[in-house]
Amino acid sequence: PFETVAPQTDESALPGEPPSATARRLAEAKARAVVQRYPDALIIGSDQVAAHGSERFGKPGRRENAIAQLRLMRGKEVVFHTGLCLLNAVTGRAQVCCVDTHVGFRDLGDKMNATVRSKSIAYPVCVDSSGAANAAYSVDGFPDYYIIDRAGLLRGADVQSGSLEQAIDALLLEDAKAQSAPAAE
Repeated sequence: PFETVAPQTDESALPGEPPSATARRLAEAKARAVVQRYPDALIIGSDQVAAHGSERFGKPGRRENAIAQLRLMRGKEVVFHTGLCLLNAVTGRAQVCCVDTHVGFRDLGDKMNATVRSKSIAYPVCVDSSGAANAAYSVDGFPDYYIIDRAGLLRGADVQSGSLEQAIDALLLEDAKAQSAPAAE
């Protein structure tokens, strides 16, 4: 059995401290902050610091801040420095490491939104950040864009950003032809 605890730890970076050092220091500080409550335990502490060059991205707190932060990350490679500490509360011995994960944020949102506006598309357009579309439509990868028609049919997968407008045009043309076709009697 295990428990999760939110230690009350000041997560401020020290002056001049590199992000990876901040992540390691805070992971250990968080583990040590709960030693008194769990004196016989193996305690895992962790922290994550996201950075692009000298710019750090903290916890956004509110949805609006998260959106603003994601906009700042667009087109950049952000490094997520994850500090991990395994602390033996009995001996006080800690093993601390940091694992860096490089994440490239693509800058495609404005182009997609502009295309949707310029084509007066009135049906919902969404970005699948959870992977649910992969599961729902049995797509085995991470395409740039899925195009799903009004009937809910997958009409385009792995549509590259450069051909997005063409794919939407083709679907709209199909829709226009279907609307202008004479009704069957």
